[in-house]
Amino acid sequence: MRRRDIIKSAAGLAMAGAPPSRLLAQADSRTRPAASPDTGPVKMIETSSIPMPDGVRLAVQLWLPAPSDVRPAPVVLEYIPYRKRDGYRAYGMYWGETLASQGIAYARLETRGSGDSTGLLQDEYLPREHEDAAVAIAWLAAQPWCNGAVGMRGVSWGGFSTLQAAALRPPALRAIMPISASDMRYTDDAHYVGGAFALTGLKWATSMKLVMAGPPDPMVTGEAWKEEWRARLAATPPIAARWLSHQTNDAYWRQGSVALAWDAIQCPVYVVGGLVDSYGNEIPRLLANLQVPRKGLYGPWQHGYPSPATPGPALDWAYEELRWWRQWLMGEETGIMAEPMLRAYMPDATAAQVSPGPIPGHWVAEAQWPSDRVRSRAFYLGDGGLHDHPQGGATAHCASTALVGLGKVEWVPFAPTELPREQSPDDARSLTFDSAPLPGRIELLGAGAFKIRVAADRPLAHLALRLCEVTPAGKSWLITYGLLNLTHRTSHETPTPLEPGHAYEVTVPLNFTAHAFAAGSRIRAAISESLWPLVWPSPEPVTLTLDLASARLDLPVRTPPPVEAPMPIPLAPPPPPDPKSWPDMRITEEDGQVRVVEVWPPSVNLIAAIAETHSGSGPDIDLSMTEAEPLTCRWRASSNAGFSRPGWVIALKSEVAISADTRDFTVEERLTATLNGEVFADMPATTRIRREMI
Repeated sequence: MRRRDIIKSAAGLAMAGAPPSRLLAQADSRTRPAASPDTGPVKMIETSSIPMPDGVRLAVQLWLPAPSDVRPAPVVLEYIPYRKRDGYRAYGMYWGETLASQGIAYARLETRGSGDSTGLLQDEYLPREHEDAAVAIAWLAAQPWCNGAVGMRGVSWGGFSTLQAAALRPPALRAIMPISASDMRYTDDAHYVGGAFALTGLKWATSMKLVMAGPPDPMVTGEAWKEEWRARLAATPPIAARWLSHQTNDAYWRQGSVALAWDAIQCPVYVVGGLVDSYGNEIPRLLANLQVPRKGLYGPWQHGYPSPATPGPALDWAYEELRWWRQWLMGEETGIMAEPMLRAYMPDATAAQVSPGPIPGHWVAEAQWPSDRVRSRAFYLGDGGLHDHPQGGATAHCASTALVGLGKVEWVPFAPTELPREQSPDDARSLTFDSAPLPGRIELLGAGAFKIRVAADRPLAHLALRLCEVTPAGKSWLITYGLLNLTHRTSHETPTPLEPGHAYEVTVPLNFTAHAFAAGSRIRAAISESLWPLVWPSPEPVTLTLDLASARLDLPVRTPPPVEAPMPIPLAPPPPPDPKSWPDMRITEEDGQVRVVEVWPPSVNLIAAIAETHSGSGPDIDLSMTEAEPLTCRWRASSNAGFSRPGWVIALKSEVAISADTRDFTVEERLTATLNGEVFADMPATTRIRREMI
């Protein structure tokens, strides 16, 4: 299963939701869009193409309100490299029918070199990709069935491409809706965490290779499909090595990071993220820094749309999208901009506590962001506790010989088995500081920070803090966390080594979150040198010396209003749990040797409309390390994909392995492809990459 492809497994479940014709009727009439049209017929165009200036043609599926020649309609564009005809077919069909039946056309466009688009796909978010989007937007706006107004939306890659296209200011792009994406590629995407190389970068690399290497469909491309596929395979780079060769926030990552130029985006923005995802830090930044009409939504779900959504509660997302697009693409006053700027789900428990059920809690609203109702509250560390006032001068030591992090393996959990586990085992190996039992409920909404003076006995080291709620029963549950490669203490662009023994003032940002601590619970700060296998370990065992007199934890505490603003978006039931689709993760520890093995069950889907079977599995991982011996760290991952119909059977496999010594990483990659059981390509690559304070 691809890292950003998880929602394809839920796409079919979307069909179980309320029909589009009933979505608007379920909501309070005060928030119902004006002049909501009845559900109308839809015309689907299976495959068309959009010409690019260099001769490449991008494949597009279209869903048009019928008859499209009577009243031109606006169009919403989704632009991703995930295959529209097979892997994402159910997903596209659902949103195409949903939007077009309500008078809004939908275009599902494949990036160059993916699916049935010509050209080559050689990396994510390249400038050519953004430029292609601008050309496609102009093409859509000029079609006789279009009223000239284009919106753009998407999840994950689609969210990135939406933000990046908007930064080019295409004249016809009137509004956007990025979901589960980021405005800063280096710090908040699937490659590095706090300046440390992340496990998610390995997993995404194995999946990304399959995206780049997938074949075009002979039913669309014709006899030329084989040569096009051969060209794609030959052009597929050792992508894991490429990403690992950019270990700082250099020009490679800054390209496509829209946070570096907020004023580039001049159209209305509705940004969406999820609590059980890791794409949330962009929400407060976009709301605080953009100077356009904007809204934000932060729900309880994982990576993907608010419906179908797990763990829930989910929302009738089509209802909200229709309000947004009618407001900005059709000139209707739907009331959506008179509502609060930010809505967030305030959970009373973590997803892991109640898995696989919905998270208990309620929706809160903030008229503006930043909010006057959210104030930073300082907690001071000392004598094993969190205090309201600074404590006396004391020091504490934290050694990397104790391996911490097995309770938080995944950066982006895609299934209940990947959620953060109960934290007590990791807490026992960390420095912990607990508050007194809380006399009343405390709500957090925002991004906290940990500030401290710290020294290390080695030139390279990390500092990690996990924020947990400790229940009266003694269970510890992860709320949020932060990690910093200390060589990046002043800059992710130009790291500098530590002077052993010298103390530095550092700030470790915590991830944006929402959570309500219950009365009687304790707030716990758990400090460690690193989190493994979330990130690659420092090259040598490290001992940190912490100046507790300077240690302060700043948390964003929200004062609730007397009455919360009502949530106008109708709720929807989450899809039922499907344990057979969850990966099996096994963690073993024996004589200081630790191993994490995760295996996803294979998926097989028959797409009757095109007589094709689409299959896949992974990314599966095998991770190992011996405590206190970081150079024994080994990471392996693999992913598979298959496409078949009579006489056309394709199998792809991607494998990546990473190891390191004190100076270099070694990255071994292999991409294999078979056609009708015969080897079509076998592409191994081994790359040594100098460690740059990682």
